[in-house]
Amino acid sequence: MPQPTSRSRDTPLLTLTADTLVAVDFSPRTRGGTRAKGPYRRLFDLPGARAFTAGNLIARLPMGMFSVSAVVMIAGTRGSYALAGAVTATGLAATAVVAPWTARLVDRYGQARVALPATVFAVLGSLALLLCVHHGAPDWTLFASYAATATTPNTGGMSRARWAHLLKGDAEALHTANSFEQAADELCFMLGPVLAAFLCGTFFPEAGTLVGAVLLLAGVALFTAQRSTEPPAARRSSGRAPFRAPGMRPLLAVCLATGAVFGSMEVVTIAFADARGHRSAAGAVLALQAAGSCAAGLVYGALRPAGASARSRLPWCLAAMTALMVLPLLAAGLTGSLLLLAGALLVAGMATAPTMVTTMTLVQRYTPGDRLNEGMTLAVTGLLGGIACGSAAGGWTVERVSAAAGYGVPVAAAAAALLVSLVVLAPPGSRNRFPFGPSNRSTESRAPH
Repeated sequence: MPQPTSRSRDTPLLTLTADTLVAVDFSPRTRGGTRAKGPYRRLFDLPGARAFTAGNLIARLPMGMFSVSAVVMIAGTRGSYALAGAVTATGLAATAVVAPWTARLVDRYGQARVALPATVFAVLGSLALLLCVHHGAPDWTLFASYAATATTPNTGGMSRARWAHLLKGDAEALHTANSFEQAADELCFMLGPVLAAFLCGTFFPEAGTLVGAVLLLAGVALFTAQRSTEPPAARRSSGRAPFRAPGMRPLLAVCLATGAVFGSMEVVTIAFADARGHRSAAGAVLALQAAGSCAAGLVYGALRPAGASARSRLPWCLAAMTALMVLPLLAAGLTGSLLLLAGALLVAGMATAPTMVTTMTLVQRYTPGDRLNEGMTLAVTGLLGGIACGSAAGGWTVERVSAAAGYGVPVAAAAAALLVSLVVLAPPGSRNRFPFGPSNRSTESRAPH
């Protein structure tokens, strides 16, 4: 039977053999049928997403390296852990003051125009610290040099701001993006200290700081070069300051208490491992906690939050964190086994990422769209303040009571965060049990986050 000479490749070929009509379909086939793309694949199929993520991950890795490198470098050459701790604490305090202002400039003038010069200044501070330590400069120069690194931009916040810009109006995709970012944070803080310790121990004491500075500058340069995904700068913001936004200050209180969980857990775990004669294993044990959080973050991002909004999920996440933080306390207090403690920390860490993802989602919701970097940097500042307080409380408990009893500090801090979410964030007479106040974005969808 004659057929048309021009046809679509999806049109079946019809032919007649004897008394049978045969249809041949030449349309393309895929094995197993068509599979829908997973949430993370859809995320990174967005134009420019892979490029800016690669640069950001390179820039974010040194965040887990600098403090460990500074402590090893200063203590190794000056013979004083007290001096090393004081220098890093000064840098932490300077960052808490300077970081929100740097983020405000990023929102106002754009990521590329502010982040790269700020990074150059911070890298010069790191190099100055390295030279001062190497050449035996007076102690005060170490404080001044490390304080100069406070201009380091919040690379995680800038990446989250790009996702919020690219995924505006798509709450499910933004949930996946925030989960990925939290998992990336955990991965960097898991690998960073290990890499820093390896470099400082294998080569020379200043190697960790030097490599971290190079990675930071290269990563930020690559990240800011991706201009197509950069959120537009807002010279004049129409929204109120993030700190004054409804619901923001209680969220910062939650961040402060959550940071205390992280800070106390680190100090107490190091002390517990040291008391058992395995101080060198403390890093690996803490890495298991970060690994549990990283895995939970990726799973949490692949799931679709059913029904409940982020504001009602947060208390449940904090309740899970409080309950799971009891596991290390029981493992340390009842068994005294470092191996069982490692398993308990792996499980306990699984509540961290969902809690932080939900918290950051709420920070994004209640921050004006043109001041996202400032809002998320305020949250990070709260976490840093909590880490400092938790470290001090954990150290005091270890010194005055015992290392095992020190695991009661993260439990108390998690319970405090839960209490804030249940009491401070719930106005009397509200119909919603866990309201956070009205959103600070007039144009934002009210869909659950």
